[in-house]
Amino acid sequence: MAKTEEFFLSGRGVTKIYGLGNKKTVAVNKVDFDFHKGEIVSIVGESGSGKTTLAKMLLGLHNVTSGEIYYKGELRDIRSQRKKRAYWRGIQAIFQDPFSSFNVFNRIDTLLLDCINMKGEKGLTYEKKCERMTEACSFVNLKFAELTKKYPFELSGGQMQRLMIARIFLLKPQILIADEPTSMIDACSRATILDMLLKLRDEIDMTILFITHDIGLAYYVSDSVYIMEQGAFVEKGTADEVILNPAADYTKRLIHDVPKIYEEWDLSTVK
Repeated sequence: MAKTEEFFLSGRGVTKIYGLGNKKTVAVNKVDFDFHKGEIVSIVGESGSGKTTLAKMLLGLHNVTSGEIYYKGELRDIRSQRKKRAYWRGIQAIFQDPFSSFNVFNRIDTLLLDCINMKGEKGLTYEKKCERMTEACSFVNLKFAELTKKYPFELSGGQMQRLMIARIFLLKPQILIADEPTSMIDACSRATILDMLLKLRDEIDMTILFITHDIGLAYYVSDSVYIMEQGAFVEKGTADEVILNPAADYTKRLIHDVPKIYEEWDLSTVK
C-alpha cells in the first residue's frame, strides 16, 4: 500500500533515562521518527537496545524524560486519565507474551465486551455485540460460541495470540504497536498471524509498528525500517535501502548473523 504524506506519529529528541547520577541508564537517546498513515514500520535491534522502552513511551505506559511526541500532527497530551483513554482508542498494542496480556479473572466474552465499550459502542444491544464478537473471532479463525464461557488461561498460546488480534479487530485503532507478536508460537501460526495483521492493515488503513529482533521479518513486511543500537537509531530508510544496502556496521552485523541453511554457520561474532 502506498503511504500518504500524513504523519500519524512523530517524535523529536525522544529520550528515556532511568535512575540518577552515576547510576542512570539512558534507555532511549534522542531519537527522531515519522510514521505515516497506513505504513508498516519495523524497529529492529537486539535485546536491550531500547526498542521496547520506546514502544511503551509511544503507548503512554512510560513517561518521556525529554523530547516531544506528536500524534496526528499535534503535540500529544495524555496528562489526564480521560485524555489517555481517548489516545488509546487510536493506538493499541499486541505484546510478546500473550499470557500476561489479559486479566485471567475475566472470561473471554467480558474481555471482548470491554473492547466494544471502549470503542464507544456501549449502547448496542447485547445481540449486536455478540455479532461483533463473533465476527472478530471468525476473522482470526476462532469460534466465539466455543470461547464465551472460557478464561484466557484455558487457551493455548496460539489461540491467545489470535484473541489479541480479535481485540484489535474490534477496536480498529489507527496505530498498532506489535512487540514481537509471533515470538512464542510455531512457524505455521506465525505466518498466519502476520497475514491476519497485514489483512487488517489493508482493511482499515492502519499504521503498524513492529518491534522485533528479526531482521528477516522486518524486510518481509516493512515499508520502512529503523535500526536501533544502545538506545539510538543508527540507520533508517526503506526496507530495501536498509537491508539490501546497509551503511551502519551494526546493521551489517545483524544481517550477517542471520543463519543461512545452505552455508556453514559463522559463529565468530557470537560472544
